[in-house]
Amino acid sequence: MDTTPPGPRPLAWGRHYVAVEPTHFRVDYAMNPFMDPADQPDPQLALRQWHALVRTLERLGARVDVVPQRADAPDMVFAMNLGLAVERPDGRRHVVLSHMRHPERRMETASAQRWFEDRGATTSSVGRDGVGAHLEAGDAFAFGGELVVGHGPRTDELALKHLATDLGVTVRGLRTTHPGMYHLDLAFCPLDARRAIVCPAALDAESAALLLDLVPEPLVVSEEEALTTFCANSVVVGRTVVMPACPERVRARLEAWGFEVVVVDVSQFHKAGGSVRCLTNPVDVRLGRDLAPAPAAGAEQR
Repeated sequence: MDTTPPGPRPLAWGRHYVAVEPTHFRVDYAMNPFMDPADQPDPQLALRQWHALVRTLERLGARVDVVPQRADAPDMVFAMNLGLAVERPDGRRHVVLSHMRHPERRMETASAQRWFEDRGATTSSVGRDGVGAHLEAGDAFAFGGELVVGHGPRTDELALKHLATDLGVTVRGLRTTHPGMYHLDLAFCPLDARRAIVCPAALDAESAALLLDLVPEPLVVSEEEALTTFCANSVVVGRTVVMPACPERVRARLEAWGFEVVVVDVSQFHKAGGSVRCLTNPVDVRLGRDLAPAPAAGAEQR
C-alpha cells in the first residue's frame, strides 16, 4: 500500500496580484509592536526588495498590477489591506473596500476605490471614515469554499455579517488576540486545497481549535517562528511558496508535500510589521469556484 502523501492540489487563485510600489514607504507612527519611528527602513533597499518580489512573482507566472502610492500614506505599500477582491462567475470584479481601524490609514481607501473602479470593478464597504464596522482585508482568506475571517485587533466581528450578506458566502469567524499577529495573514497561509500554515498562538483557544479542525493537514508554526521569520505571511503561486524566510523544519515539510520554496528578502518591510503577503493582494478569488454560495438564505456567518 502506497503511504506517500498526495502532492499539492494547487489553489486556483493566487496568480493575479495588486501591489503598491514603495515610493513613500516609511515609519511615521507605531500602530503595531514592530513599528518604531526611530528605526526607519532604508528607502532604496526597500524599493529594491519590493521589485525583487514582483519579479519573482512574475517569473512564477503571476500577474502583478501596480497601484501608485500616496505621499501621505506610508503604509499603503501593504496592499493586502486595500480591500477584499473577488471575481463574480461572469468575470466581473468586485472589491469590498477596507475600513481601517487606525485613521492614519483611512485615506488609502479613497485612492483604492478610484483605482479599482477606473478598471471596471464595482466596490462596496462595511463602513467608512470611522463610522460603521471596521474591516481590514488582511484578515480574510478563501479556504475550503468558505471565507475565513479574523476579527479582533483590526476587524470588527460585525463586519463578518456584512461580508456574508454582500458576497452571499459562508463566513467563518476566528478571534485573533495576539498583539503581534494583529491580522490573520500573519498567522494563516492557505497552501492548497487541504493544507495551510497555521499559528494557533495568534488566536483564542476556541478559534485555534476551530482553525486546526478546518484545515485537514495544517503545518503548525510556533509563536516564535511566526513573529521572527514572518513565515506565515507568504504567498503561493501554484506549487511554489514565496516566503520571507523559511525555518528548516517548515521547509522540510513543504518539500515533502511537493512544494518548492522560494525565499525573497523583504526585511525592510518587517520594520513596519508586514511581509510578502501584506505586500500583495490577490484579486483572482472567484465566487462559485473558491467561495461557494452560502446555503438556503444565500449568506451565512459562523
